[in-house]
Amino acid sequence: MTEQQRAAVTAAKRIVVKVGSSSISGPNVGQIGPLVDALAAAHARGVEVVLVSSGAIATGIPYLKLDARPTDLATQQAAAAVGQNVLIFRYQESLDRYGIVAGQVLLTAGDLENATPRSNAQRAMERLLGLRILVIVNENDTVATQEIRFGDNDRLAALVSELVHADLLVLLSDVDALYTRPPHEPGAERIERVAHDDDLASVELGDIGAAGVGTGGAGTKIAAAKLAVGQGIPVVLTSTDRVAQALAGDVVGTWFEAAPVD
Repeated sequence: MTEQQRAAVTAAKRIVVKVGSSSISGPNVGQIGPLVDALAAAHARGVEVVLVSSGAIATGIPYLKLDARPTDLATQQAAAAVGQNVLIFRYQESLDRYGIVAGQVLLTAGDLENATPRSNAQRAMERLLGLRILVIVNENDTVATQEIRFGDNDRLAALVSELVHADLLVLLSDVDALYTRPPHEPGAERIERVAHDDDLASVELGDIGAAGVGTGGAGTKIAAAKLAVGQGIPVVLTSTDRVAQALAGDVVGTWFEAAPVD
């Protein structure tokens, strides 16, 4: 597994990285810099990079003078409109250190379910990557409704990986790997490798995390990983502070091996 993971990562020419709200907003906003460092290092060796970044709503909350994540759709949309602007500015400001330009792509579930907008999104992203632009994707929370939302950006990242035919998906979390049960509980054991046909039925899942600003958790990451590996795309699940190691081919986190595809 060790050599398989290292070889797959170092050989990947197109990588999708997903980062969650709690990793790059609030007290963790400082992690944007190290995340960009890791993405820039991959970009410098010729990798085409797509970052699927949550965080628009979480970033917008303090600017709307709210104490917590809003629960009504209209205020979520307002927070996203403000937060997305600030978030992309923070990424670009950090990328300026490397002379890398970001391109923003906002998607809804309907965009990837319907042939015409799906084709449009795919064409635009292919051109951006061909121009050596670092693509930053988020759900278009300002116009998405409850009925058409992805539900979490882990699933969005898997769908984007399929859309752009990525060689690797890296799912970042506040936990360093997948565990047999929530890692703070007694008896929790790290899972180093997941076979493509392992349903992980024995894994005990916890809540979405202490930060309270995201919508995902271990369950959504497992579902996203299984979606990607089913399309022949291997997945690394690890913590945001280990992204540089993950993209360098070090054996970190949990490795989901890709299913064989025709």
